[in-house]
Amino acid sequence: WAQFDFLLPGFLGDSRDFSRRYRTPIEKQGDLPRRELLARRVKPFILRRKKEEVAKELPEKNLIIRRVELEGGQRDLYEAVRSAMDERVRQAIASRGFARSQIVFLDALLKLRQVCCDPRLVKVTGARAVRERAKLELLMEMLPELIDEGRQVLVFSQFTSMLELIALELN
Repeated sequence: WAQFDFLLPGFLGDSRDFSRRYRTPIEKQGDLPRRELLARRVKPFILRRKKEEVAKELPEKNLIIRRVELEGGQRDLYEAVRSAMDERVRQAIASRGFARSQIVFLDALLKLRQVCCDPRLVKVTGARAVRERAKLELLMEMLPELIDEGRQVLVFSQFTSMLELIALELN
C-alpha cells in the first residue's frame, strides 16, 4: 500500500480503507478471491524483467552450494525455536484452521531462517549469547579464497540486518 500511495495517491484508498478492503480479509481471513482482485488491480503497474533482458553485459552467475551444519548453541537455539514455533503453529491451526494460520506459519519459518543465518537476528531472549554463527563463519572462510582467485563476489540476503552483520565482520 505504501509504495502505491507514494506513486499513485488514492489508487488503493487510504491506509485504513486498504486494511478494511484488502489486508484484513486476505491476511486474517484467507480471502483468496479478494487477494486475486488486489493482484489484478496492481498487475498493470508491476514490471518483472529478467537479468538477461536488462543487464546483458553481466556474466553468467556461478552458484556455489554449500551445506552448513549448525553446531553447539546455534543448533540448540534452532531446536528451541523450532519446538516453540511448532507448538504455536499447532495451536493456531487448531483454533483458527489452516487457512487463517498462514501468518503464524510464515512467522515460524522466518524465525528458523533467522537462526540459521545468525542467532543475533532473532529477537529471542538468549539468542545474542549464542557464539556459533555457522553461515557467517563459512562465508568468512570462503571470501579470501574467492578473492585470491580473482573472483568478484556479490552477497545477497533477505535480511538487511544480516548484511549489516557481514559488513561488520568484513570491516
